[in-house]
Amino acid sequence: MDSENGKDPKTSGHSDGVLQPLLRSEREDFTVVSAILPFLFPAFGGLLYGYDIGATSSATISIQSASSSGISWYNLSSVEVGLVTSGSLYGALIGSILAFNVADFLGRRRELILSSLMYLIGALITAFAPAFVVLVIGRFIYGIGIGLAMHAAPMYIAETAPSQIRGLLISLKEFFIVLGMLMGYIAGSLLVETVSGWRIIYGISSPLSLIMGIGMWWLPPSPRWILLQAVQGKGDMQGLRDSAITCLCRLRGEAIGDSACLKVDDILSELSQMQEEHEASIAEIFQGKCLKALQIGGGLVVFQQITGQPSVLYYATSIFQSAGFSAASDATKVSVLLGFLKLVMTGVAVLVVDRLGRRPLLLGGVSGIVISLFFLGSYYTYLDDIPAVAVIALLIYVGCYQLSFGPIGWLMISEVFPLRLRGRGLSIAVLLNFGANALVTFAFSPLKELVGAGVLFFIFGGIAVLALIFIFFIIPETKGLSLEEIEAKLL
Repeated sequence: MDSENGKDPKTSGHSDGVLQPLLRSEREDFTVVSAILPFLFPAFGGLLYGYDIGATSSATISIQSASSSGISWYNLSSVEVGLVTSGSLYGALIGSILAFNVADFLGRRRELILSSLMYLIGALITAFAPAFVVLVIGRFIYGIGIGLAMHAAPMYIAETAPSQIRGLLISLKEFFIVLGMLMGYIAGSLLVETVSGWRIIYGISSPLSLIMGIGMWWLPPSPRWILLQAVQGKGDMQGLRDSAITCLCRLRGEAIGDSACLKVDDILSELSQMQEEHEASIAEIFQGKCLKALQIGGGLVVFQQITGQPSVLYYATSIFQSAGFSAASDATKVSVLLGFLKLVMTGVAVLVVDRLGRRPLLLGGVSGIVISLFFLGSYYTYLDDIPAVAVIALLIYVGCYQLSFGPIGWLMISEVFPLRLRGRGLSIAVLLNFGANALVTFAFSPLKELVGAGVLFFIFGGIAVLALIFIFFIIPETKGLSLEEIEAKLL
């Protein structure tokens, strides 16, 4: 890089006073088979999160049915229905706070094992709940699993994936979330009229969580997390280095050959150069590189929610109904339709994210979100005699969201935090995500009453314009860079 001055970026930590990455930027060697499983089992954490979103809309209908609920306490108040619906969201908030304190101690792999256990216990308690209080407790425990999984899964995938397919794999996790939502919608539509169908709907999560737990037990820990323990003096340096090499060989397969030792030594050198020897304090999260990463990641996940995503999705059925499409008034049919659209558009994002990059998808997708929100606002304000406007705007919104905020938000927060601060930094970003989700979800109805749906969608559109400005000026391009290169070059 600096050949005129005789400097080699592999051996020189600084060039003209600027920190340069020690890591080689050539493509990493790996076998496809070895790359699949380290992605697949963490991605089950996203699948189970998505399944809960999709399943709950039908499960709450089943629980309140006098004829098919199979319980005597089916006559729930609106507050009680809200607790069933959002119980897992409250649990996810607690799970995010819990992750802040235990993530770096447990490591990514053990945190995902704990998450699968919370999923399993929560699903079983919910499915066999003899009373309403027990049902809510089950939903809450399941939510803790969501909070832990959405924190640890992107970290594990980011730290174990080859750099040239990291974007694809982390975006595929979003694909699994959407796949889970679609599975939940389909399961709900098939079982909503079955006696005690809600128990089966929630119980389906149990075998999936078992698969996730067994898979994570079999997978090795993240080599980068092991090396972080080594440079922080939490074990024998040579023993941890050897363990990291073994784990890296398992993750890359035979293709990595003898280069595993070189790769591990490169990461160790980079961690030492970046002064990762000390554990992160809470104050450090709001300073220097981590503060910049928090602005990037936290800003993205907050804009992901406050541009109206929860409201547009949760009120999709009423949008179809108010638009006059009576044939689409069945909530389950509308949900399955939107689920398929989300799945297709997420698939498109997955295929192009490592070729086009993060910024083009964000800028293009959020531009589409801005247009769709202003169309929705216009429909509810003065175009109510053209119902197709609302439906087309809704479909554009869902499609553009899945091209941009949906997969790229989770991808960016898993990439930008420095390794030593990644556990705590990511937990704050996840907490901001679920907190903003809860805020928008609960504020939508009273705001709709206060200012009307049209004005509210215009407000969301204005916020989306701010998001577009934020992306253009703040969000860096991380395509093709290793995690260490991102920290050295972009933060």
